[in-house]
Amino acid sequence: MSEGSGPNHPQPPVQAGGLASVMPDPTATVPFSTWIFDLDNTLYPAESRLWPQIDLRITLFLSHFFGLDGLSARALQKHYYYRYGTTLNGLMAEHGIDPHPYLDFAHDIDLATLEPDPALNHAIAALPGRKLIFTNGSRRHASNVTKKLGFEEHFEAVFDIVDAEFIPKPHHVTYQRFLDQHEIDPHTAIMFEDLAKNLEVPHQLGMATVLVLPKRHDPFRESFEQKAEVASYIHHSTDDLAGFLRNIIPKPQPS
Repeated sequence: MSEGSGPNHPQPPVQAGGLASVMPDPTATVPFSTWIFDLDNTLYPAESRLWPQIDLRITLFLSHFFGLDGLSARALQKHYYYRYGTTLNGLMAEHGIDPHPYLDFAHDIDLATLEPDPALNHAIAALPGRKLIFTNGSRRHASNVTKKLGFEEHFEAVFDIVDAEFIPKPHHVTYQRFLDQHEIDPHTAIMFEDLAKNLEVPHQLGMATVLVLPKRHDPFRESFEQKAEVASYIHHSTDDLAGFLRNIIPKPQPS
């Protein structure tokens, strides 16, 4: 039995798509009492084009901060991303910048392309137990996005990069800090993420994991970030989060 598996964490074959078939018997009791969601490209579709705006704002920040042309700033951004996991982490490690102006600048985006999502709203509302957002972004960004989507009120809390003391996922210490701060038993929790690498530690800690995939290839993201990976730490995959959540909830049985 692999770490994180057991009676609360059935691990069927990983598939891509709506995946109603990969969850436990829908007539059974839901085995999770805490529902943990990443934000960007997880709670909204890539087609909303929010991440490309953030990505560009990060490039612009580097261009202004270092006096670089666009191509050089982009190359530096990629260097920080691959070496440190996030650009902010690289800037703090190598230059000791104040992270707050960076976060404000990077998340100053236009949400006009983001549409309310009634299907996901209803699916999240129906989930029993606690619901939290765990993001490498800022609390303000999470609030702005979930308000526009129409379901901010469903979430008990947002754990952002400031709460993580600017140590981003997938660092183990950040997940442990999140669990401790919110008094979460990982063996009764399930985590939804769009980046496979961010699900390895949750699996090790005992959570169930779901990889949220785009419905179609997103040209604004790295190809490896969109791959339907098959790994022991990815228990389920879906390109339809609302549909996946609906199929977790036990169906009422006729009396």
